[in-house]
Amino acid sequence: MSLVEAADVCVDFPLYHGNARSLKKTFMSAAAGRLGQDTQRRIVVQALRDISFRLEPGDRLGLVGSNGAGKTTLLRTLAGIYEPVQGRVRVRGTLNALLDPQLGMKPDLTGRENILLRGLYNGLSRPAIQQLAEDVQQFAELGQFMDLPVRIYSSGMVIRLGFALATAIRPQVLLMDEWFLAGDASFMNKARGRIETMVRGAEILVLSSHQIETVALWCNKVIWMEQGRIKAAGEPFSVLETYTGKPVVLKTPDEARPKLALEPRAARLGTG
Repeated sequence: MSLVEAADVCVDFPLYHGNARSLKKTFMSAAAGRLGQDTQRRIVVQALRDISFRLEPGDRLGLVGSNGAGKTTLLRTLAGIYEPVQGRVRVRGTLNALLDPQLGMKPDLTGRENILLRGLYNGLSRPAIQQLAEDVQQFAELGQFMDLPVRIYSSGMVIRLGFALATAIRPQVLLMDEWFLAGDASFMNKARGRIETMVRGAEILVLSSHQIETVALWCNKVIWMEQGRIKAAGEPFSVLETYTGKPVVLKTPDEARPKLALEPRAARLGTG
């Protein structure tokens, strides 16, 4: 059974040469209340502090908060990109992190070689990798560019390849940052159905977004983060209304709302 659990997680980013007076003063003003010292007496930004929650199959967690609140840092910590300096993260089940369409892409390799590399990394068999390549090629519509180095691709082509590749593998645990959805409008209209299919198939979703309606529609639990800490956690409408200071009104008609949850659990979210 899949599981995502964070227990008293803290993440620090050292500021090398941070003892210089002018640099220290600059960061003091930019990250007020989030500077500290580690065991080596280096100045650090306290990116996350005392983050605790537990998610089980059927849970869809939305992360909201201002820019710099720690949402993307938390996603990257859950994905294993950042290591906590305190506390622990436990993830059980296959995981896919949609954080950046170019994450893991090797620019000197061809599109096809990047697909092979991703398939091998995920432990796919040769037939499964061939099926993956056909799926990505059909969706990305890159034609003969599939056999050319990614470094000569346009930015739009890189996004199409990265998006198609990242969403072709269906995980049990899906981590997604809304920045992953950045792209030209025509492509994202095509991609929306693919994302919804992927979200619907995942057992657990963790989504960081500034789009209040998306969080309200997709999630059964919400965490509001500020200054790297959990400010509020619980049922979506209650937390979102506290966060925005006004009632949440859904503009999407009932018949057009995505059916994304897999038997969602109760919205109570343990943070202890």
